[in-house]
Amino acid sequence: MEQLTLGVIGAGQMGCGIAQVAASKGHRVIVQDISLEHAERGIQKLGGGLERLVAKGKMTGEEREALLANLTPTGDLEALAGADVVIEAATEQQELKLELFRKLDAICRPETLLASNTSSISITMLGAATRRPDKVIGMHFMNPVPVMQLVEIIRGLATSDETYQRIDGMARALGKTTVLAQDFPGFIVNRILMPMINEAVFALYEGVAGVEDIDQAMKLGTNQPMGPLTLADFIGLDTCLAILNVLHDGLGDSKYRPCPLLKKYVTAGYLGRKSGRGFYRY
Repeated sequence: MEQLTLGVIGAGQMGCGIAQVAASKGHRVIVQDISLEHAERGIQKLGGGLERLVAKGKMTGEEREALLANLTPTGDLEALAGADVVIEAATEQQELKLELFRKLDAICRPETLLASNTSSISITMLGAATRRPDKVIGMHFMNPVPVMQLVEIIRGLATSDETYQRIDGMARALGKTTVLAQDFPGFIVNRILMPMINEAVFALYEGVAGVEDIDQAMKLGTNQPMGPLTLADFIGLDTCLAILNVLHDGLGDSKYRPCPLLKKYVTAGYLGRKSGRGFYRY
């Protein structure tokens, strides 16, 4: 595959994971966040993870240095002006993403493709915020990006065949397996996953069982690698709640109604691993 200049918006776990995978394939990646300090901190954390891979013999020191050399941190959105593809991996907030796509449309070259790593927000809506809806597409990576093989490709109503083929080809060249989803709330994975997590929270809320028993039952009873409450903590309870709200509002079905206990935890700041407390303490 041709070597590209990619822009990645967001230096958090998802953004840096996407940047790592792309940089490992020789692409130049510009990692943008709200400040240069935030972007540098994200890349520094990524580098620490790579160092652990070197220590385990899963990567050489030369490979680590070559990968890091392909990463450029920035706090300036204008730095993405020359990118061939921009992948937005900002916080799962609709208004924030809409504003980013409006700005990217003004900053980037007309031929630049704009992708969103959103887990639930409408690609058609994001495309409509630009003058290039045919070049807007969903590219939903799974967490952790370097480990998980799947990428959901989501076509908005106006996404062109050419855009889809280019992004699908790029994802496959990054070593990923792709599935195509149409632009409905939650797409494929989260439309199925989030109701399961929500039902696990309801089981806890209604006193069916405790946290560890719910997780153990689902791990051993359905052969899942981790229980649904552990997974919710890993994803982030605020992200789970945001996705459920999109499903509930977008589909209008009461089965997507977020559990009151999930809302309470998010209000309390119990967001999971990233805050040190969710259904478990970390």
